[in-house]
Amino acid sequence: MKTHVQIDERSLAMAQAIVAKIDQDPTRAGLTRARATCRRWLDTHASPALKEWLEILELPWACIRERLLEDSEEGRRLRQSDPFCGVLTPQERWQIYRDYRETR
Repeated sequence: MKTHVQIDERSLAMAQAIVAKIDQDPTRAGLTRARATCRRWLDTHASPALKEWLEILELPWACIRERLLEDSEEGRRLRQSDPFCGVLTPQERWQIYRDYRETR
């Protein structure tokens, strides 16, 4: 069983991959997708975390990027409910899971 620390580390690795992918795309399609996901989730089950993410997603990419990668309690809390699912392909996501499992 993974500890909370290990899960948080893997979550940060996932966020780093998401940020790298969005950084490489001049259209920032992953960011557009995250905004749509967040709005859709809010329509079905509003929560304070999703409302917070919606506000964050209105900021410039550099600020969003910083929040997503923040290595702090706040950053870990935000990553638990981030709307960036679907930015990474299943293969990219599973590679992170495999890499994490093999190196930890």
